[in-house]
Amino acid sequence: MEDKIESKKELLKRIKTIEIKATILSDNIFAGQYHSCLKGNGMEFADIRRYTPGDDVKKIDWKVTARQRKAYVKEFVEERELSVFLLVDISASNRFKDKLDLITELVGSLAFSANKNGDRVGAMFFSNEIEKVIPLKKGKKHTLSIIENLLTINPKGDKTDISGALRYFGKVFKRRAIIFLISDFLDENYEKELKILSQRHEIISIRIADRKYESLPLGAIFTLEDSETGEQIVIENYKENSSDFNINKITNGINLYVGEDYVKEMSKFFNRGRVR
Repeated sequence: MEDKIESKKELLKRIKTIEIKATILSDNIFAGQYHSCLKGNGMEFADIRRYTPGDDVKKIDWKVTARQRKAYVKEFVEERELSVFLLVDISASNRFKDKLDLITELVGSLAFSANKNGDRVGAMFFSNEIEKVIPLKKGKKHTLSIIENLLTINPKGDKTDISGALRYFGKVFKRRAIIFLISDFLDENYEKELKILSQRHEIISIRIADRKYESLPLGAIFTLEDSETGEQIVIENYKENSSDFNINKITNGINLYVGEDYVKEMSKFFNRGRVR
């Protein structure tokens, strides 16, 4: 019982540390850039009404007009809030301390930025299975819950199925969302699903990588060991030029490396202006 209490204390301490750092990052760096880059990316359909002189003819709904034999126009309102979803790959290759720390800090920073901006944020954790879905909500308590779930979840799968995760999300979530897809992209043949999903949603792909594994020869089989837990996994380096993860083929792709300044890379991305 004492070990469990101590473990809970350590978890709360870790969450608090991440909260402090992520809040500073979201307040001082991401918030303004996040807002200008993502906010107001579109208009939301509100209603249909009869055409009146002076209305923009571009807003005429021709299908309704033809059916009713009277002119009708569509009314739109500016999006008041965004729906931000964090799709996080928690397969075995991302569960080592250095990668997990970077992923958790990034998830925290993005979630706190969304919260500060008044947007709803949700998360979906996946491996080669859908591990957990956290619905869209607002508030600091909800943001902390996402971080805690990421730190405590015990995945059933150990491999990566990006296509399956994207397909599942597309079936379940129909309303337009901003999606941050966070993975090491040690997977293949997901581009088609990525393209399909991007027709409805705005997707930002963030690759989490470690430079020391990128110089390994193609076809090599190697063992990774977590220096703290002793956990080991075996990975085959089957992807040629894996350091690029087809970055040029994916719109809104970012490479983040363990041990390097991810804030600088994220800031550069947001400073480009609107994502789309």
